[in-house]
Amino acid sequence: MGSILHEYISRRPGLLDLQNELQGLIKLYNNHTGRYMFVYAADINKGRNRGIDISLVQDDFYNIQDILRESPQTKIDFYIETPGGSGEAAEEIAKFLRKKFDEVNFVIAGEAKSAGTILVLSGDNIYMTDTGSLGPIDAQVRIGRSVVSAHDYKEWVELRRDEAAQTGKLNAFDAEMIAQISPGELYGVINSLEFAKDLVKCWLEQYKFKNWTETNTNKQPVTPELRKQRAHEVAEMLCDHTTWRTHGRSLKIEDLIEDLFIERIDDDKDLADIVYRIKTVIRLLFDSSNIYKMFFIDDLKLSKTFTVNPGNNLPVSIPLEKGNGQHKKIDDIELDITCPKCGKEHQVNGYIDIDNELIKRQNLKPNPNIKDQDKLVCDNCNFAMDLKPIINQLELQTRKKVTIK
Repeated sequence: MGSILHEYISRRPGLLDLQNELQGLIKLYNNHTGRYMFVYAADINKGRNRGIDISLVQDDFYNIQDILRESPQTKIDFYIETPGGSGEAAEEIAKFLRKKFDEVNFVIAGEAKSAGTILVLSGDNIYMTDTGSLGPIDAQVRIGRSVVSAHDYKEWVELRRDEAAQTGKLNAFDAEMIAQISPGELYGVINSLEFAKDLVKCWLEQYKFKNWTETNTNKQPVTPELRKQRAHEVAEMLCDHTTWRTHGRSLKIEDLIEDLFIERIDDDKDLADIVYRIKTVIRLLFDSSNIYKMFFIDDLKLSKTFTVNPGNNLPVSIPLEKGNGQHKKIDDIELDITCPKCGKEHQVNGYIDIDNELIKRQNLKPNPNIKDQDKLVCDNCNFAMDLKPIINQLELQTRKKVTIK
């Protein structure tokens, strides 16, 4: 993994280079497997650090449906990275995929948590790398000002109910808490929990376990009743918050391989190289741009971005002297950058379609605080600001090379 990352970093690819590389890797995957890959990925770091809503939502279903509804393919491998989100959106996506394709598989090399795990369990096959992870599927519900596990909430209420039945009373604190719970909230929690279980039970029995014909231990034939029982057990296990302790727990391939018959990508060296490269390029795309969610196939790319505000100044033409003494006009963009740590304002210049050497030769206005790798170091607090997202946004807008100095 480290060598792949080093290889890409040493190339210093731009945003368009990375997007083209990802599409090229998808084509390699398709040729290697004979199936068709769709990449759906959300930047979990931007969700955590910037507060951007990257969750799986209904709008994702619309995008996926728009991209794939005219596809002539019969088998799809759905690469997914998501922290989770709406169980209802996961259901919509699963229903569409199952209706559209004869075979639906899921590829996990990063995180596919919560509603992402629910969606994955609708597949015929699950392919995972050693870095991939699923998660518990218990619903997260809002109670008052907090978001809590539906399983934990239901368990707590039931314990209090048992305590009241045995002793005839509750302690003052629990009594006050119980008094704040409405019947509607309680039924909503129960329904959210059962909704996730019902989806998983149905999908596992109908799709994931449909080719399970013989038990692993005593080699006995698998009956429809046994498939139903196994689906029930797995759904209960993944919803049992007391087993996993935390909703954010990462469940690796070794945790689930026997229950879900997961296929290990790392056993195929060539396939693993392609999938790890896909994972690395996705990470580089997120880290070097304002993209927070992407939908890619081999010949179409759709990305969602957040706004990066480099200031309100428009490009201004300035004279540039040619070698023969003549002059031409170039575009100079003045950017106002605010240090997020101390608040100091910095002014830097972006030059369109000229390189560093020409900037030096023409004595164009530089900012001494801009260092290598497009970093602006605040001269007040020494905080380093990565300017790559701004550069990439400007290049997308101008469709030209932008150099910031």
